[in-house]
Amino acid sequence: MKRTFILPAIIALIAAAVACNLPKATVPKQKPPKAQQTEAIESTTAPASTPSPTLTSTPAITHSMTPADVTPNGKLNYDVDSSGTASEHRAPYGDSYNIGLFERPFTQKDMTYISDLDITTFQLSSDDTWYYVYITLIGSNPNDPANIDYGVEIDKDHDGFGDILVWAQPPYRTNWTTDGVKVYLDLNHDTGGASPEKSDANATTSAPYPGDGYEKVIFNQGQGDDPDLAWARIDPANPNVVDFAFKKTLPGPTFMWGAWADAGLKNPGMFNYNDRFTNAQAGSPIGNSQYYPIQAIYEVDNTCRAAYNLKPSADTPMLCPTTIPPAAATAKSTQPPNIKIPPPINICQINPALCQPPIK
Repeated sequence: MKRTFILPAIIALIAAAVACNLPKATVPKQKPPKAQQTEAIESTTAPASTPSPTLTSTPAITHSMTPADVTPNGKLNYDVDSSGTASEHRAPYGDSYNIGLFERPFTQKDMTYISDLDITTFQLSSDDTWYYVYITLIGSNPNDPANIDYGVEIDKDHDGFGDILVWAQPPYRTNWTTDGVKVYLDLNHDTGGASPEKSDANATTSAPYPGDGYEKVIFNQGQGDDPDLAWARIDPANPNVVDFAFKKTLPGPTFMWGAWADAGLKNPGMFNYNDRFTNAQAGSPIGNSQYYPIQAIYEVDNTCRAAYNLKPSADTPMLCPTTIPPAAATAKSTQPPNIKIPPPINICQINPALCQPPIK
């Protein structure tokens, strides 16, 4: 009898010990469909005990010098003022698509005027270290909701091709800052396309010029070889003036230069804009043009180019007229758009380069 009870008990103990040492069977979990997985990831919040990832901080910028407060004393250059014809949703004149001169301080297609895009004068001064550029606007809020970029384009060898672009993005403050300021270079000489004097967009195939415009950034908000290279601000004494300061070593002692206000394409890599679109694609701000209103090239105003410390030839591309009477900048017209409107002055006689015939 004892053997009868002892033997089954021993067998039961051995079976239990073996069972404890066997690996447990795992039941594979079913993966939810992709949509369910996405929802689960988006709705999951990491527990409080999960350590935060380590963030790589941008090194602090240390400036060794800051531009001064200099009273403008350079030659005053004029740009076209479109405020007088703004109610007619057009520019009075001054837009020459073929040479990349834009008077388009208007929204796309409905031609709503933006006064903070409209440059009226531009001026350059200097001291021992800096060039100072003053861009005066019709409006008085560079921090306009249109989100406007302002810039200074420099042609070092006055051949019509831009070489340097000093570019600033909002928000703007009344103190000198490198925040939002970049300096671009065009190293492969294609900012004017194949020719700086005409559009290189192919009207037959609608193919844009394949260049890369300003392709190299040498200064980005204080990052670069020289953290003090370029600065911008709203002029503390004049809310309608955007000031730039950049080292004299950047362009050198002689150059051509012009100003930009851009709330449209805002793409230095696409300079010049007229090489990227045909005239029909770009549209026109001139009321009696067959391409009215503006389309692909919109919300932008740039200027002719002024000479600094040199005497350019009469055929220098985009050369500013010797003088433009201030009265021309304020001349108004009561004529409706889409009819032939004589310009307030004969700018073609002042500078024929600004009124070249259309490129066939």
